[in-house]
Amino acid sequence: MSEVVSPESLAEEPLAGEVAVDPATGRPAGRAQAVVLILASCLGVLGAVLLAPVLPAIEDAFAGTAGVQALTPVVLTAPALVIGLTAPFAGRVVDRIGRKRLLVAALVVYAVVGTAPLWLPSLPLIVASRVLVGLTEAVIMTCCTTLLADYFHGSQRERYFGLQVVSTTVAATLFFGIGGALGSHSWRTPFWLYLVSLPLAVAAARLIWQPAPHRSGPVLTLPALPWRQLAAPVVTSLVGGLVFYALIVELSFKLDDVGVDSTGAIGAVSAIGSLGTAIGALSFSRLAPRGPAVTVPLAFAVSGVGLVGLGLAPNVPVIVLCAVVTGLGNGLLLPSLLTWALGSLSFEQRGRGTGWWTAAVFLGQFVCPLVVLGLSGAIGGLGSALVVLGVVAVLAAVVVRSSRQARVVAPATGA
Repeated sequence: MSEVVSPESLAEEPLAGEVAVDPATGRPAGRAQAVVLILASCLGVLGAVLLAPVLPAIEDAFAGTAGVQALTPVVLTAPALVIGLTAPFAGRVVDRIGRKRLLVAALVVYAVVGTAPLWLPSLPLIVASRVLVGLTEAVIMTCCTTLLADYFHGSQRERYFGLQVVSTTVAATLFFGIGGALGSHSWRTPFWLYLVSLPLAVAAARLIWQPAPHRSGPVLTLPALPWRQLAAPVVTSLVGGLVFYALIVELSFKLDDVGVDSTGAIGAVSAIGSLGTAIGALSFSRLAPRGPAVTVPLAFAVSGVGLVGLGLAPNVPVIVLCAVVTGLGNGLLLPSLLTWALGSLSFEQRGRGTGWWTAAVFLGQFVCPLVVLGLSGAIGGLGSALVVLGVVAVLAAVVVRSSRQARVVAPATGA
């Protein structure tokens, strides 16, 4: 369906080489804009990892609440589920009313609802606040990724997509440690960290600009998304989200299976796996010119081989090696999928396309532990479940490689 929008959102953004130009000042997008958008993108992982260390304390604090054992994990997983369900709608709003003001407003609201559990008296109210966190995260992540695609083109876009994955991966590792440290004081203390969005809101208000020039004219319609081109990368990204988060979610349990119960040792191995992810993401800009027909299958294949090895690993050294291999594939996977998804979209379609891509990845994140749990019970343990996920990733590589669609969509060049 088409949707009514203002004509300024349909204007073609002026370019200076591989970057867009601020229509008000004539200044090209640069590092300052990229830093703000990449840092704001890291807020999406805050809800996924920050509270993991304090979930037992939250359960103890509300032990008298009916259904506490079911509600407590939802405190952690609700934002990811809400992002998955609402990001496409956030994309529509982004395309309709513009990127900047929506991003600034969402960053401010994020701080309010994120810190709400500091004073909320009941677990159901805290869960409700986490749903609102997911809504603001959906808007923030959709705006940030869309603006990166608006501002930067060609190799510049590929570079910043890679850095976005690196930054969110490093942030996830840091937030896990910070959450544990703050949680040692009180289970409520980690919620103070949500205030970090306020300085980002100020920075976005000062440095971010709406890419399209504003001019008056008749109301136009928002063109429909090209689903013949977009459906394949979106569906593949759902599998990609499942594969990507398997290492993050299950590595500690695999280490526990081989007798490692030290939180320090688990953290060290997780950090090494994150290093592999960072290296994989940084390699994306070098591989991106080969196109999604190469980068997407390569990423799935490397992640799949790593997961199969991780499932079969008998000891810690092999687990570390396989975690690094899986991380290398994971680092390449998300920017490759994003480039494929956005490669066929014009400016006025990009927000909705980014919303659908974000939804697919976060739904993959949400179902990942459920899929692994189901497979573990059905086929005999975590190791077998990881092997199955690895085989699925390799099969995804084969399917994408043989798909003509991935070949005809060139790397995104700023439609």
